[in-house]
Amino acid sequence: MLQLSYPLLLLLLPLPWLLLRWLPPQPSAQPALQVPFMARLARASRQAPQPQLIPRRLPLQWLQLGLIWLALLLALARPVWLGEPVVETRPGRDLLLAVDISGSMDTADMQAADTDGGDPITRLAALKTVLNQLVRERPGDRFGLIVFGSAPYLQLPFSQDPALFSQLLAEVKPPMAGPKTMLGDAIGLALKLFAASESPEKLLLLFTDGNDSGSQIEPLIAAGFAAQAGIKIHTIAVGDPATPGQPALDLTGLAALAERTGGQLFMARAPAELAQLQARLATLEPSQLQQRYHQPRQPLYHWPLAVALLVALAVHGWLGWQQWRQLRRPAAGEVPHAE
Repeated sequence: MLQLSYPLLLLLLPLPWLLLRWLPPQPSAQPALQVPFMARLARASRQAPQPQLIPRRLPLQWLQLGLIWLALLLALARPVWLGEPVVETRPGRDLLLAVDISGSMDTADMQAADTDGGDPITRLAALKTVLNQLVRERPGDRFGLIVFGSAPYLQLPFSQDPALFSQLLAEVKPPMAGPKTMLGDAIGLALKLFAASESPEKLLLLFTDGNDSGSQIEPLIAAGFAAQAGIKIHTIAVGDPATPGQPALDLTGLAALAERTGGQLFMARAPAELAQLQARLATLEPSQLQQRYHQPRQPLYHWPLAVALLVALAVHGWLGWQQWRQLRRPAAGEVPHAE
């Protein structure tokens, strides 16, 4: 669809005619030439035929000026061609998953959700199933993945590719990052990643089955920095805290860490509770998909300018050709020279 950005400029179309019609000619400040026989020159000029070399403005020249003025006004009005509207979909939240892969996450104390009895599965295996489903069902969020143990590591920067997330998550095995659980350091790495994020919503899901093993920064202090940066943290305690041979999980500390940022503590002692976590997150943190409408605009101002140039070239070319014919034509009474 064709549209003029400044259509009111077309109101200037009659401006040259108005100036020509109502403004008087500028008088010359130079003194006129005075001759004693001016009256005889005037009578002779009235009686003699009009010389052909005296320039006269032809109707074609007036048409040329009008077309050029119209083309210039159209160019100044900035004509544009509007394309079909394009809907741009953008994620509304950056969601970072911090997964504990210390040795305790290899504890097989969970029952697969799709089996009745049978061999139990490890905590990390149950968590992987839920995280893959979580990513697939939240298309409005960008996902990142941090794994941590004795130190935190970035496994996947923020992305909207569920297949890539699943591939990189499948490669994670305990205890790749060491046997300890550095909760505070994992939050510190998350703060660095969120610092480069321009998303208005920032959420960290911290999955762990252990207590902090002496991070360089205290988990509660790191949570305070996260709260100042507008990052909400939900902590998820994975596995049964009463499993024999495992240290007692500090649920109070995990709850305080989440509350510091306005988040909550979730228990995931079985695959069923992990599956319920997804539904609760959908209620607390609904997926946000932002849509922005954009209509492509192609400028066309160069076309009126090209028309003005072509009109000027065509008229001046025609007038020059006519003058050349006049000069080539023999004068009246002149006998053409014979070779």
